[in-house]
Amino acid sequence: MLFDTHVHLIYPNKLSYPWLSDVPALNKPYDYEEYKITANRLGIDGCFHMEVDVSEKDIKNETNMLEDLRNQTDSKIKGIISACRPEHQGFDVFLNWAAQKTIIKGFRRVLHVVSDDVSQSSLFRENIKRLSNTDLTFDLCARADQLPIIEKLIDECPNVKFILDHCGVPDIKNNLFSSWAAAMRSISQRPNVTAKISGVIAYGDAENWKLTDIKPYFDHTVDVFGIDRVIWGSDSPVCKLGGGLSTWIGLTHTLTAEWSKSERQSFYRANAYKLWNM
Repeated sequence: MLFDTHVHLIYPNKLSYPWLSDVPALNKPYDYEEYKITANRLGIDGCFHMEVDVSEKDIKNETNMLEDLRNQTDSKIKGIISACRPEHQGFDVFLNWAAQKTIIKGFRRVLHVVSDDVSQSSLFRENIKRLSNTDLTFDLCARADQLPIIEKLIDECPNVKFILDHCGVPDIKNNLFSSWAAAMRSISQRPNVTAKISGVIAYGDAENWKLTDIKPYFDHTVDVFGIDRVIWGSDSPVCKLGGGLSTWIGLTHTLTAEWSKSERQSFYRANAYKLWNM
């Protein structure tokens, strides 16, 4: 069974998602019921909801909505990674609010939608340091060319548990492997970073990618981080850009077919349970 550390639910009738207007393929509802049907069929028995870069005014509303979904009978939602704005004053007040929400397991600020200097500011870094020596994680979502900047942030916050989303967002379509691979190897030397292998099929040629296109990026991530520091996520519905949830799960099983049973268990769910003390 799989534990999905990265699913997005989209409710345009309840929340505002400014960025979706630029991505027509994703600019539509994707609710819990739709996800649950597919998850039940494919062997996902639990998940974390990943924030969907809602407008800032809706950050708390997204959490409240997910609490309602979590409280449904037999809900697969075990926690959420909340949106946040560490670049703003008052982050400590926000964290005090979040501390009352047991559903929140970590935070994310998407960095490829803001200028590179945002995560390099002293305020941003000091706010991220507030997560030091806690069970709360911080997801790093940035393009492959931004990984050197990400590395500096990690070094400034050695006691924060970081998660690198989507294998560091490699440009698989254009096969830009070498620079990405070097950056991943460097980041993997930081023991407080876990790599999330999530929905990388979205970064290949949408219509024509092959298993052999994805495999080098998948394998390199595992090789440099090691079995005990990788976790699985679907990135649904974004993975629809590369074939969808069933395609990604099928590819996951194929790429791990020669792993031992314990290695698969670690990647599929046990590492996530350990990371978040579940």
